[in-house]
Amino acid sequence: MPIGEFGGVPPLAREGGPAFTTPLYWMYEMGHASLNPARAVTDATKILFQNPLNPWTHTHFGKSIAAACEVFERTTRRYGKPEWNLPTTEVNGIRTAVEVRTIWEKPFCRLLHFDRKLTRPLRSPQPRVLIVAPMSGHYATLLRGTVEAFLPTHEVYITDWADARMVPLAEGRFDLDDYVDYVIEMLHALGGNMHVIAVCQPSVPVVAAVSVMEANNDPFVPLSMTLMGGPIDTRRNPTAVNDLAAERGIEWFRNNVITKVPFPHPGVMRDVYPGFLQLNGFISMNLDRHMDAHKSLFANLVKGDGDLVDKHREFYDEYLAVMDLTAEYYLQTVDLVFVKHALPKGEMTHRGKPVDPSKIRRVALMTVEGEKDDISGLGQTEATHGLCTSIPNHRRVHYVQKGVGHYGVFNGSRFRSEIVPRISDFMVSATNTRLSLVAAAE
Repeated sequence: MPIGEFGGVPPLAREGGPAFTTPLYWMYEMGHASLNPARAVTDATKILFQNPLNPWTHTHFGKSIAAACEVFERTTRRYGKPEWNLPTTEVNGIRTAVEVRTIWEKPFCRLLHFDRKLTRPLRSPQPRVLIVAPMSGHYATLLRGTVEAFLPTHEVYITDWADARMVPLAEGRFDLDDYVDYVIEMLHALGGNMHVIAVCQPSVPVVAAVSVMEANNDPFVPLSMTLMGGPIDTRRNPTAVNDLAAERGIEWFRNNVITKVPFPHPGVMRDVYPGFLQLNGFISMNLDRHMDAHKSLFANLVKGDGDLVDKHREFYDEYLAVMDLTAEYYLQTVDLVFVKHALPKGEMTHRGKPVDPSKIRRVALMTVEGEKDDISGLGQTEATHGLCTSIPNHRRVHYVQKGVGHYGVFNGSRFRSEIVPRISDFMVSATNTRLSLVAAAE
């Protein structure tokens, strides 16, 4: 049952269907396993009708059989975690190799560094950026385009959240408090002089983490905080999925979408919000569009249009790859962010202590929204400025990107050409201002 940044609305949720129970995941696994023989036969048939020695291969009938086999296989497989596929970037006009390295790790997250193998020293240091990816069903690779856009001019790090079904029960729970702790620990591990970008759903825990750090006068507090399409206050211009949370209440979610991980996954018996339900929500929002896309895939495979086929494969390899979320994290987020609106009401706590955004004073703030965002409505992210009252006006920026929806806020041509330059300029300004304040204090 996705909500807000968690995505769409499964059909049973819209129709008030029966509660999901523990066997749901096990039934899903059995259904997937039962199709293994059919997939094996389909793969063999596809190879047969793509063999150049087979006279049927070059006929319309043979191409149709091979195309149908591929469409069946792609619509019934389980998609694994995608690769980053960012081997190089261009820095100061020079093509530079990029190595993705893990520099910090805990059971539910790895911190990745996109290490650019520079062959020439930079004239001046470039901003160091921690991108906090959404933990909302898709893997962090959904932000591949975001990372790619920042790499030429920034030192980029990103959170790589773990699939809950792959984390053994012995590793313990993971809830919203843990999420905030992870963000703080990563900022400590990076050693200061960092800028933070929260893409969508992480906006609330990132604001909470920075608030906690400022309240503790933490020396590793970031230089700036950029929130992109985040549900800070979903009472503003609520979307359909926001309204659903208030209508159903947290107990409905607990009884209908939480299930246990089955054997043989490492996280067997962990309570999770499963990725396949998330995917159901994503697809049901635009079912006709996805059906048309697969019809087009079949037609393009028959025609032999490799470019369009590759584009389809690239998009759906990412889109259909989903991960499980821990039940405690999912339910707390729905309850505190979308039902109780705890942060904007001043009622949010971390480890039993109040979260007070008005404590944020050293961190510059930028908020970015999409004009046509149907997941985080206009004004929901901008609401952060009304909470962070101790940040001077000259250190705040709010920007609305015309003509883009939710995903256009952090990906696509307008993101690269219009949003990234503004964020980069904001970071440079925030760095210079912080240096001036430190120099004045000394």
